[in-house]
Amino acid sequence: MTDLKITLIRSVAHRLPEQRKVVEALGLGKINSTVVQPDNAATRGVLMKIAHLISVEEVNK
Repeated sequence: MTDLKITLIRSVAHRLPEQRKVVEALGLGKINSTVVQPDNAATRGVLMKIAHLISVEEVNK
């Protein structure tokens, strides 16, 4: 199974409150912070809401 390595590359300052909550829920804080999440439909859907703020890479287990 594949995981997704998600890195915050742009600031959430001056963004919509919904986008800020998504970033916080993923566990991202400051710029260049990184988390690994499972690759599933729910994660992909959330990432589409903040696609302009993040960088995503696939990571094999």
